[in-house]
Amino acid sequence: MLFRSSVHVVDLGTGRDRRLAEDRQLCFGRAIDDILPIYGCHWNPGSHRDLEFLDAGTGEIRTVMSIADVEKRYGVWLAKEFGGRPTSIFFPNISPDGQRVFFKMSAPGPDGAANNFRSAQASKRQGTVVFDLVANQPVFMSEKWGHPAWYPDSRTITEAGSTYYRTDGDGKVMRRPGLPKLPGDHPSVSPDGRLFVMDGPLTNLGGKPGEWGVVVCDIRGDYYKVLHRFDNSGGAKSWRKSHPHPIFSADGRRIYYNVSSGPYTQLYVAERR
Repeated sequence: MLFRSSVHVVDLGTGRDRRLAEDRQLCFGRAIDDILPIYGCHWNPGSHRDLEFLDAGTGEIRTVMSIADVEKRYGVWLAKEFGGRPTSIFFPNISPDGQRVFFKMSAPGPDGAANNFRSAQASKRQGTVVFDLVANQPVFMSEKWGHPAWYPDSRTITEAGSTYYRTDGDGKVMRRPGLPKLPGDHPSVSPDGRLFVMDGPLTNLGGKPGEWGVVVCDIRGDYYKVLHRFDNSGGAKSWRKSHPHPIFSADGRRIYYNVSSGPYTQLYVAERR
């Protein structure tokens, strides 16, 4: 089966649908502008191996960083990690100040050539690279990728397990004290940098088998609150695992997350009062 991926912009008022990019996928930009990072399909990127930005207003696509720039800086590691297979830039995230972007590296797997993008063998993905858009060069690389997200300072990255590291330093992973460690959690920091929210199984907090939760934490550590508990062992299913993926709104007053305990995945909204 041939699968084609494209990026669209839809006007909510008129319903007008503009298809602006073919054979690409969309990742996370900022809420304050129209610039969106796009990238080639990880299982079969073809010629779309670079980092590109799409202007949702004008439809312009420009190459921000070529795969050759990554290979020039980190070629030895890429060859070792991916066995010499051609790599591409995957899952780029623009920093809050718009000056940096981090992304994962990817290489097609044995099932990628067959366009079987649902297979766990469609691609291999690893490593975190930070590219400075002002200096126009890569400035940091970690050999691992967990579930990274930007801090408001656009220099620090928060990670799973209540950990974080600074991309302007030595990249040493530090852990916030007194906070739970939820297996495979997806953290997100509030815009004011005071809180972060994460999700995951609540086994380490005395939860029952299959019980998941969304947890809000003090960024300094030593204080947290379980915002929502729910059974994630059944309910809505998809070919990808359904995870809550909590995230703060741009003004920091709300937290959005998914719950799949029923027959359909539902969007929940928690509001700070």
